[in-house]
This record gives sequence, structure tokens and C-alpha cells, in this order.
Amino acid sequence: MQDVQNGPAKVAMPIDRVGVKELRTPILVRNRDHKENVQHTVASVDLSVDLPAEFKGTHMSRFVEALEAWDEELDYKSFKRLLGNVRERLQAKRAHLTFRFPYFLERTAPSTGSKGLMDYQCELTGVLEGDQLSFVLGVEVPVMTVCPCSLAICHGGAHSQRAIVTIRTRSTGLVWIEDLIAVAEKAGSSPVHSVLKREDERDVVDSAFANPAFVEDVVRSAAHSLQKMEQVSWFRVDVESQESIHNHSAYASIEMENTH
Repeated sequence: MQDVQNGPAKVAMPIDRVGVKELRTPILVRNRDHKENVQHTVASVDLSVDLPAEFKGTHMSRFVEALEAWDEELDYKSFKRLLGNVRERLQAKRAHLTFRFPYFLERTAPSTGSKGLMDYQCELTGVLEGDQLSFVLGVEVPVMTVCPCSLAICHGGAHSQRAIVTIRTRSTGLVWIEDLIAVAEKAGSSPVHSVLKREDERDVVDSAFANPAFVEDVVRSAAHSLQKMEQVSWFRVDVESQESIHNHSAYASIEMENTH
């Protein structure tokens, strides 16, 4: 049967990335605190490779076959093996891979001890070229922020809002998703909870108003905590405050190589 993809291209131009996006697959993710050590979740997966100028197309089914053949706990080594398999199947120089998935943690309300699950959107992105894997772990964490300015100038109140703290890291050792979530939640005025009774709501609000924070404060606090993590070699923190009284969002970002 004719292999059209391996035929000549009408326009002989190399392509940086060609592949498939948003494949869905169940995965196992290492869990720092749970007694079973792994968490079952579902990921959206993007796979791509480079394509030389002389080829018309790539073999899209091989991306799916590589993912179907992969049945491992998601970590650095298994991630690299999957990229290597993709690159070998597609006879490429570089392979690109992204996993996006929700990660769940049980949270306890501060006063009543009521428990509920919080989900955090995570992302693993990597590029394999030769034997070198560039690997980035990211997580999005919602927090509450109280405006220091309105707290200072208003009588008996201040505006508050939800902010999204996005942390991305490269590392030389193991970094737990839980550790990055803790960094983000500590940087805000208060964590966000899934279950709150009246007593809990009172305590959360009182605690948040005792710890007001601009978006600049949040991004600096998170970056300062990441600086102290020896296994983190590079990080980027983005904070977007979804303002409650303004018709816009407030935003701040810090990107840094981490030298110890």
C-alpha cells in the first residue's frame, strides 16, 4: 500500500512540531501523603515531533499507538521512556509531550474539621532531543486575596477576590505537586476550601483580612519560597487576580534561574 506520508512535500520546509492533541487517557500519579502512594486521574495528552522538509507528512496513528503501549506510573523516567518511544516510532530528532490533568487533595476546614476534595490543574511538559530531556512541572492553585489598599482606606471593609497562582518548575530532584500547592496557598491571603461551615467561613475571612496581599505580594512570596527549594533549578510564577470591583484582572509574574 502506498505510503503517502513518506512522499515528497510540495513545499520543502521543515516543521517544528506535528502531531496530535487532547488524547484522553487514565494515568497514575505519585501521591506524597496518601497511603496507597498513587492517585488515579485522567489526562489530556499532546504528542508531537519535528518533521524534515523532504517528507509530506507524519504517521498520526503511531502517536496513539505509543500512548496505548505506555502503561506506567507518571514520573520522570516513565515520561522519558514514552518520549523515546514516540521519537523512535516516528523516526524523529525531537519529541514533545504534554500531560494535563486534575490532581485531588483532601482539605480540612479550619474550625469544624469538615473534609472535602480540592482539584488542582497540573501540567507536565517535556522535550526529548538526543538523551537530554527538558522537563517542566506546573500547577494552578486558586487562593483568596484581600486588597491592602481598600482595607486601609475603607471603614469596616475591603474588597477580596480569587486569584490563580500558576507555578512552573524545572528541577534536579523530586518535587512533589503538594509542595508547589503549599507554596501557592501560603502566598495568598487565604487558601480556597471546598467545604466550609459558618464557623469555618468566619475564621477563613478573619484570617484573610489579617493577611491582605496585592498581586505583587503574592508573586514575590511564592518566588521567595521557591528560591529556598534546593531541587528547583528554574521557576516561573504567574499570579492573576480576578478582580471583584474592577473590569479587569491584575497580573504579576516572576521568572528566575535558581542558584544556591
